Amino acid sequence: MLRSLRRRWDGYKYRFVPWLALNLRRKRRTLRYVPESSQDKIISDEDVFETLLKIFKALFINDLSRQAHILALLPEIRCKYMELVTVDQNQSEVNSCNHQSQHVFSPEEVLFNTLGFSITRDRSSLVSAGTGVFVTKGFVPKGTLVSMYPGTVYRKHEPIFFQSLGNPFIFRCIDGILIDGNDRGLSRSVYRSCSRRDQLGPFQMSDESWLTSALQNPLAVGQYVNNCSHAT
Repeated sequence: MLRSLRRRWDGYKYRFVPWLALNLRRKRRTLRYVPESSQDKIISDEDVFETLLKIFKALFINDLSRQAHILALLPEIRCKYMELVTVDQNQSEVNSCNHQSQHVFSPEEVLFNTLGFSITRDRSSLVSAGTGVFVTKGFVPKGTLVSMYPGTVYRKHEPIFFQSLGNPFIFRCIDGILIDGNDRGLSRSVYRSCSRRDQLGPFQMSDESWLTSALQNPLAVGQYVNNCSHAT
């Protein structure tokens, strides 16, 4: 039993914020040191931005019919998407004449049509590996952005002690920023509270769908990549 507890602690302690604070100076070798943040990038910022812009634009166009009332309240944003709105209206008129409805793709289908692959979160086939992320369709070239790490962002001075207890989803960035990607328990409540606090009238400032099984952003599964979490 003690051996099992020790093994679990050895795998968890690097996510336990108080332990990290106590051992930061004494055991610097436990933390990976990178002289400059630019040397730690596998994909350039430009490529990341281009990929995200491409997929988010495709998701927006796919869901354009439900965004019309929001665009009506934002004339400046509406101008930027006027061409898309016009295309959508023309398509609606054609469909109306043909007595057909426009097909709306699922987020996974939009991801496949845009980037050439789709991914999903599912139980790992490895024993005791928990939940993982799988490519369900298509092919992922080397150096491709495949997921994002959603969650509550904590700066260095912000408290995260209680959220970190028994939480394997605390991700520490190279600049010391912490991201809590847990979609359950206290972490879930904190994220939803912050999301609704920052909401401006009908405009939601953050995506809450990653807390559910119906993801609106198909890339928001990064917290389950190579995590070995036992969450279901």
